[in-house]
Amino acid sequence: MTLEMLIGLFGGLGLFVFGMHMMSEGLKTVAGTKMKKLLEVLTNNKVKAILVGTVVTMIVQSSSTTTVMVVGFVNAALMTLTQAAGVILGANIGTTVTAQLIAFNVTELAPVFIGFGALITLFSSRKKNRDWGSIMLGFGILFFGIAAMSTAMEPLRESEDFIYLLSTYGKNPLLGVLIGTLITGIIQSSSASIGLLQALALSGVFASIGGTGAIQICIPILIGTNIGTCVTALISCIGTSTAAKKAAFIHLFVNVFGAIWVMILLVGMDSIMAINPIYEFIVSISGVFISSSGEVVPNVARQIAMAHTFFNVANTIVLFPLINYFVTFLDRIYPEKEEEKGLQLDDRLLNNPSVALGQVVKETNRLAEMSFKNFKIACESIMDGNEKLVEEIVKREERIDEFQQGIVEYSVKLSNENMSEEENDRLAFVMKGSHDLERIGDHAMNIGELAEMRATNKIVFSDIANQEVLNLISLTSNTLRDMVELMETEESSLCYKILDEEEEIDEMTESLKDDHIRRLNEGICNPYAGVIFLDLLTNIERVGDHASNIAQGILGLKLHQGLIAKDDYDNEMEDSQQ
Repeated sequence: MTLEMLIGLFGGLGLFVFGMHMMSEGLKTVAGTKMKKLLEVLTNNKVKAILVGTVVTMIVQSSSTTTVMVVGFVNAALMTLTQAAGVILGANIGTTVTAQLIAFNVTELAPVFIGFGALITLFSSRKKNRDWGSIMLGFGILFFGIAAMSTAMEPLRESEDFIYLLSTYGKNPLLGVLIGTLITGIIQSSSASIGLLQALALSGVFASIGGTGAIQICIPILIGTNIGTCVTALISCIGTSTAAKKAAFIHLFVNVFGAIWVMILLVGMDSIMAINPIYEFIVSISGVFISSSGEVVPNVARQIAMAHTFFNVANTIVLFPLINYFVTFLDRIYPEKEEEKGLQLDDRLLNNPSVALGQVVKETNRLAEMSFKNFKIACESIMDGNEKLVEEIVKREERIDEFQQGIVEYSVKLSNENMSEEENDRLAFVMKGSHDLERIGDHAMNIGELAEMRATNKIVFSDIANQEVLNLISLTSNTLRDMVELMETEESSLCYKILDEEEEIDEMTESLKDDHIRRLNEGICNPYAGVIFLDLLTNIERVGDHASNIAQGILGLKLHQGLIAKDDYDNEMEDSQQ
């Protein structure tokens, strides 16, 4: 193989991988929300999980990417191990679409796709059109890469030495599996490895190998690519949860098990039959094509695509009833440790910004629940004089701070990904809202410190003051409860209710302060108790302010989405600021 051929092959492979990546990114952006919905409706039904894995992989154009995403989903507790197993089986089917597209050999149309794609991407003012343009551009570059690789390898069809090596050693099944595994392990993409094999077929190298010889050489390499693609998932599970590691092992098991039973079947049939009917069937349905020299030759590129599809579909059918047993086996030999769930955000989810954003929103909702819980315990601590609760408040406050910091850091990473305008608005709300939730936690911490001061100094509030504070706490707790529900449902009616409650909190706080000053002047209250009382009122009132900020933020999102009228929004904001 000459240096010129190597350079052409290397450049063509680079174009192919880049085109596939560009097309994948465009598809993910266009179908991002739909992919998120697909994952949301995913259930323990394995058939649905397989269908979802197939569709998602058809969109991202890579089973490795889907499997890495699955590891991320399991690590982020978005998906159970049983669901992950079904998605992985479906991913292996979905990845065969790329090979089927290549087999159409529409390289003559590649410049058309590149031209139109570039024009749309560069000159369209609408982002959605630019995304479609990048899909077309990526599609064209992908086929241009295939053409470049095929052209670079054309001299090999005249090389007697190369044809001899293919004919003599190419039919060794173990050698073929090893070659496919190594190449894919290095390239980190089974689609690229199979594209390289199809480019070799399109160059006409297999034309002199008659009958079923070509597909007999290619199938072991195909099976090897399925094993090699597991490397990406195994690397991605390093440093993840036990469940995520098990998801990567499922991917390895699925592909290695498939390789073993298929190779045993094929080698067994080869040893007892003169012509293997499986090879003969694949050749017969794949047809022929006209080579660049005008010859009518078997369509080996289509044979490769069909063999790849049949192998993965057959493996899915065989493993369908067995996969649950393997999941149970993994759970027994590798049990998960009981531990409190930390922040469930995983960088692997960034491959799909819509799904990542959905997970950020879920974690922000968890942060809201923690802040609400800490406020309730802090109020219980100061009103009941229970100093022991302060330690629990301090621990939860540390978790709240860690959650908020993690959400912001992850959101910054996510903001660099390609998202729609609506998704960017929601991400901005999450970053601002997480700050408000963290501040609620801070005020709960302040109340906890006041509880310690009250207990240490044996300060007693008057019966009137006690009842007044309990009323304010009850109103603010209801407001926070509504806020937590609002973040789950985003109901406009809850936004308006929280804004009204916050006004009531402000009015009640001012009234309580006036009453307290009156009691101080009358000598009814202890001055030191009065300081704690006023600080307590201020912290509770600030909690209401942050809940109001959350409600205003969600109303802002609804305004941008056109779900509420601007006049209604302006009137509500004006009322809340008075």
